[in-house]
Amino acid sequence: MKIEREKFISESLTRSSNIMLLTMEKCSQEISKAIDILINAIKNKKKILLCGNGGSAADAQHLATEFVIRLSPDLNRPAIPAIALTTNTSTLTAGANDLGYDNVFTRSIEALGTEGDVLIGISTSGNSESVNNAFKKAKELNIRTIGLLGKNGGKSKELVELAIVVPSEDTQRIQEAHIAIGHIIFQRVEKELYG
Repeated sequence: MKIEREKFISESLTRSSNIMLLTMEKCSQEISKAIDILINAIKNKKKILLCGNGGSAADAQHLATEFVIRLSPDLNRPAIPAIALTTNTSTLTAGANDLGYDNVFTRSIEALGTEGDVLIGISTSGNSESVNNAFKKAKELNIRTIGLLGKNGGKSKELVELAIVVPSEDTQRIQEAHIAIGHIIFQRVEKELYG
């Protein structure tokens, strides 16, 4: 049992490392473009909206916090306006009840988003209807869109201005890469704006 567990741990970490290396190879240009989009938005006093479901909702909250508070503890900088659309349970449950779950984020985008803001939608499959409807609403309002996606990018890939597609079919590995990508983007944005 112990040997089997150690083998599982080793194989899991190796798979994770391999996906990170493949992500570096396949997604570096898109990650750099995301940095440019966010720097431009912040310079123009715009905000970042984030959404996702399940683990991706937690990632949206995590990344929004890095912007509002800070990612680099040695960098004293002003707060960057970022809102995770996944945190207000009253809005989420009312939206799901009254408008249907597929539109759970669209009303918040309509209420909070303005032209030139950036929506980061996170979906491991790229086929989450609630996230895809969020991208559609953002486009209507001239809000820029970045998809943190996985697998083949799904429907989201065609709906966003910039798709960052982690080259994996494994949800856990995709989620790990999404957080790494988010940290890379946000750390670089901090450094270039305030470092």
